[in-house]
Amino acid sequence: MGTPSQLRAIGPDDGGCRFGAAGVKVLVTGANGFVGRTVVRRLLADGASVIAAVGPGASGGAVAPNLTSVSLDLGNDVSIRECVSTPVDAVIHLAAIALSRAADRDPGMAWRINAEGTAKLTSELAAAAARWQTQPVFLLASTADVYAWQQRPIKEEDCVQPSTAYATSKLGAELAARQVERCRGLKVIIARPFLHSGAGQDETFWVPARSKLLRLVKHTGAVAVPVGDLTAVRDFLHVDDVADAYALLLQRGMPGEVYNIASGRAVTLEEIHARLEQLIGITPKHERDASQVRREARPYLVGDAAKLRAATGWRPARTLDDILRDVLDAQTN
Repeated sequence: MGTPSQLRAIGPDDGGCRFGAAGVKVLVTGANGFVGRTVVRRLLADGASVIAAVGPGASGGAVAPNLTSVSLDLGNDVSIRECVSTPVDAVIHLAAIALSRAADRDPGMAWRINAEGTAKLTSELAAAAARWQTQPVFLLASTADVYAWQQRPIKEEDCVQPSTAYATSKLGAELAARQVERCRGLKVIIARPFLHSGAGQDETFWVPARSKLLRLVKHTGAVAVPVGDLTAVRDFLHVDDVADAYALLLQRGMPGEVYNIASGRAVTLEEIHARLEQLIGITPKHERDASQVRREARPYLVGDAAKLRAATGWRPARTLDDILRDVLDAQTN
């Protein structure tokens, strides 16, 4: 990490936001979420001061030196304005309706929170930055789901074509942030992470959901387990690797750019399912369950993170087994 003399967002001639983490102040929205908690821990470990913005009604979470909490309701203009009332060097915007099924149930709400909420947050941040006479970096956590389907690892320049309410709202968030960047000079970096999991992820997501179900199969002695389409190919990351990528992008990412966060490792859901069965110690029969097949699910979703590696040196440090063992250990304990 950088030394204190390097703690600055560098100017237009330098082209980026290469400050070290020690001593900088970072606002993390969605700080009480699955990824947010991990990002906050990573930034604090690097020596940053963190303002943890949590959802309305949520507790402030962990207490630690250099950590303060604020409430953020992305549907409330006053809450957004108050959230950015304190000068910061950077913002990592994670707060969103992240469950695809929740977004499908209420696409309007997903759009209001994810797209319109980002538009209002970036607008208020730009206005605050003008008062602070500084230029904070705004790192938007988008999603790989915005891309059109490809039968190869996806690159940042590939076509976007969201097929779900969630992905559409996240692309809307990207466009909103870019508009504020163009018109008001906000420094925006967009990250598009591919699938990630780990300890503490909501059990409605695929890996912890399957882990929970297979543990139940073992507990009950059932001989069969219902499955959907396990032929789909995916790219899974450990949440700690995603948090590492966000931290590095604050230091070395280039405003105006988009970066994939991906392992580049193609793995079928069948392979993941089989490894979970091995770790749990069961060999159940698979029974096809049509209700588990999502009509909009794409057969192949793998990313190319060469651009991120070139800019930051980032590489995933954890394996698929690390992901699965951490999920299982968290559920067991």
